[in-house]
Amino acid sequence: MDGLTHRSPWVRVLVWIVAVLSLTVLAAAAVVRSTLLDPGFYGQVLEDERAYQRIYDEVLVDPRGAPATQELLDRLPVPQSTVTSNLKVVIPPETLRAMGDRQITEVVRYLEGDADRLRVTVDLAPVVANVQRLSEAYFGDAVAALQQRSEPDFQAFVQRLSEIAAQVVAGEAPLEGLPSLPLSHEQALAATDALLRLVPRDGRAEVRPTVQAALDRGNVTAALAAIAPAAVTERVRSAVAELVREASDGTWVLGVDLDASREVAEQAEHARAVTRLFQEVVEPAAAVLCAGALTLLWFSSPPPTARRLMPLGWVPAAAAALTGLTVLLLRVALGELPFRPPPAWPPAAIRLFDDVQAAAVERVLTTATVVAVILLAASALLITVSWVWQTRPSLPRLTDPRHAPLLTAAVSACALLGTMIAPVALTGAGPRICQGSAELCDARYDEIVQLASHNAMATTADRFIGPLQDPDMVGQLDAGVRVLLLDTHRWERPEEVAGRLSASEFSPELRDRLTRVLEQVNPPHPGLWLCHSVCGAGALELEPSLRQIGDWLRANPTEVVTLIVQDGVDGEDTRRAFERAGLADLLYTPDADPDKPWPKLKDMIDSGRRLVVFAEKADGPAPWYRNFYRYGMETPFAFRSPAQMSCVPNRGGTDKRLFLLNHFVTAGGGRRLDAGTVNSRDRVLERVHACERERGRPVNFVAVDYATIGDALGAVQQLNEERLHGDAGWPGAAPAGTVPGS
Repeated sequence: MDGLTHRSPWVRVLVWIVAVLSLTVLAAAAVVRSTLLDPGFYGQVLEDERAYQRIYDEVLVDPRGAPATQELLDRLPVPQSTVTSNLKVVIPPETLRAMGDRQITEVVRYLEGDADRLRVTVDLAPVVANVQRLSEAYFGDAVAALQQRSEPDFQAFVQRLSEIAAQVVAGEAPLEGLPSLPLSHEQALAATDALLRLVPRDGRAEVRPTVQAALDRGNVTAALAAIAPAAVTERVRSAVAELVREASDGTWVLGVDLDASREVAEQAEHARAVTRLFQEVVEPAAAVLCAGALTLLWFSSPPPTARRLMPLGWVPAAAAALTGLTVLLLRVALGELPFRPPPAWPPAAIRLFDDVQAAAVERVLTTATVVAVILLAASALLITVSWVWQTRPSLPRLTDPRHAPLLTAAVSACALLGTMIAPVALTGAGPRICQGSAELCDARYDEIVQLASHNAMATTADRFIGPLQDPDMVGQLDAGVRVLLLDTHRWERPEEVAGRLSASEFSPELRDRLTRVLEQVNPPHPGLWLCHSVCGAGALELEPSLRQIGDWLRANPTEVVTLIVQDGVDGEDTRRAFERAGLADLLYTPDADPDKPWPKLKDMIDSGRRLVVFAEKADGPAPWYRNFYRYGMETPFAFRSPAQMSCVPNRGGTDKRLFLLNHFVTAGGGRRLDAGTVNSRDRVLERVHACERERGRPVNFVAVDYATIGDALGAVQQLNEERLHGDAGWPGAAPAGTVPGS
């Protein structure tokens, strides 16, 4: 063998090339195994790109995606708006992540040839339980929305009653109140028959006496509430049965056979074929060839051993160079991503797919680069050892161990000095920051725009039924919100809630039934709470929540936070709650004259008084607890579609220094899908500018639902930029540093 390579140098070159190529293939195999064939790789990419969060915040609120989800949402016993608002309750993030991890494992098994087809496995147990809970809570909320109105025509009365009953049973809050009309006994019988058509046949006899008695008394609300539980419960049972009809122990298994006529399926099948060829043929062959070639190089090199290491060292160096060149070529060649989603997908889903795919490609190429560096390091080690071994007698100073302590001390001193000096030299002294910007320090509180979160306590993070935000309140502050709109309540007993839900008296049987439902959803608790309407649908203790806000302010000493409280608790109890929460040193006291200009942000920050608190009803007794509508004004807030949004005056009149823009849709509760539209940067800018022109005053607070959806924060930042540079968009806009009318 040695003689063959000596007699034919071309054979030695060929052996060296085989060694380099086979080692490069093995390096590629290591990259593939640690990325594309590792389920953890995909999980990490999804986490890095916030894929699961973006499904809630971007994909499921994309208006173009509504048709794709219509069929699924129609199967649930509550309205689509309620489901989309409660997505993180119906399908919690941990459930979605578990679904993703399971499917990733299935895909990897398919690519490796361990599975003959792709299978989607979904554990519906938590989803089914949450749909049931959501349905019960929604029923109470829907009945709460009903109001009386007159309807003189009996035929119109029956028709309207049937329409509203169908809405409630379908899980939709009525857009108008219940009709009312004194009924004769015969008319009550006819109306009863109309309502009972919505109840399953086997349940009609049970509820008929209650419905008929209620209509005999003219109590339409009680009649409707009597049939709704039976009908809604039946829908819940039907929906659940449909969802788990193929289930075993709560798991719905759907087998998906690849259709070779579809583009995505063809790509998946091609990837599977390449993967199996690589694993079953190419990789084993490369391992054998690499071992054989390295053995030939070793024995074909002249002794001693030190000289034989040198050619072996150049093999990984060449493989590293080849791997690096491949990475470079791939970066150039992959100007377009390898897989294209179908154009019918909604744009948000395409963006998410592309971002995840781009991140995965980048991680693969980065991993390949790391492998190349490892090969290069191994090469350098082998070459260095060979060289030092052969030339050791001529290098005594470099190998003298007596120099080690001095060398170590010198390197350590340089590293320490560089660590201390370099950051200062590179960055210098940082500018002063106020409310997240160096430019806002000299602006007054009443000159800037701030992002406000409507019903900030009602979050999916805290598992509210009917949430209007996703992160908890601290998470919203971290995301750039600086104004929190909160509702304070005392927890009502179930019987009190049942009484409040009715526009007229409930029957004793119905009151008892509704009370039991509310007790199951959430039993009452004493104390002061942050709730959205009914505390049983979600509540946070007031004092701990205030303490968290105070902790955040102390951890962020350059920020100012504002609370606007819809106060269901009297002012004296609220004052004591703030003091017990330890916020006395943070509370700012507004000037008693609402028309006076507010201080600059830097002055508020320097004073430490950085928490402004307003009430919607109270005005005191604490001097820092002032009625918002003495100082501010607002737009309407009961918009049922984005097209209805207007700038007409609402509470607070038209001449206040602070201006609250209510920028959310409240059709039967918060609308996550509409938030994806109205929270866009362009939509916020357009409405703020329009309302400023119409009202002649600058907007200070932009209140939104789902503040982390869309780019309302980007719009607020752009508005502040406009004002700082004197091009605010309202009539008679003043130069930076002034407010019209100040």
